[in-house]
Amino acid sequence: MSETIQQPDPVMAEIGRGMELGQRGERAAARRVFAGVWGELGADGDPFHICALAHSMADVQDDPREELVWDLRALEAADLVSDERARAAGVVSPVAAFYPSLHLNLGDVYRRLGDLDRAREHLARGLAAVGTLGDDGYGQLIKGGLDRLADRLRLADRLAERPAAPGRSPV
Repeated sequence: MSETIQQPDPVMAEIGRGMELGQRGERAAARRVFAGVWGELGADGDPFHICALAHSMADVQDDPREELVWDLRALEAADLVSDERARAAGVVSPVAAFYPSLHLNLGDVYRRLGDLDRAREHLARGLAAVGTLGDDGYGQLIKGGLDRLADRLRLADRLAERPAAPGRSPV
């Protein structure tokens, strides 16, 4: 019986190239790569590709409102990805393991935009899904991010409760 060598997914390879650029701080170059992939995929493309692309594109946005658009697009696409599709792309965890990170990103961007109720909603959803993560470096990274988001929201609540000194902003 001969083994079939799986060819690399060219869309994921291009998304990976954009991610590398973003991690090196070349955000504008990463956005250009991602925009090119988006131009080929479009809103009706493969949900797995859209989820990966949108999740990565959100990370390199300078405007939190644009980041929110991409984060929401990633969440919407994740809802359409099956475990079988993810496995075919080489993802070993179930699609449910995507959600803690997606909700972390949404919670954080909503916090930065001042929508603390939605930030709390996504924090709760991320924490509810955290059991899908492994106890590895990635799982610890996302869990730590959710803990930091919870701390920031608690701080925002305390600041909102404290009366402002005359002539001073509470923040």
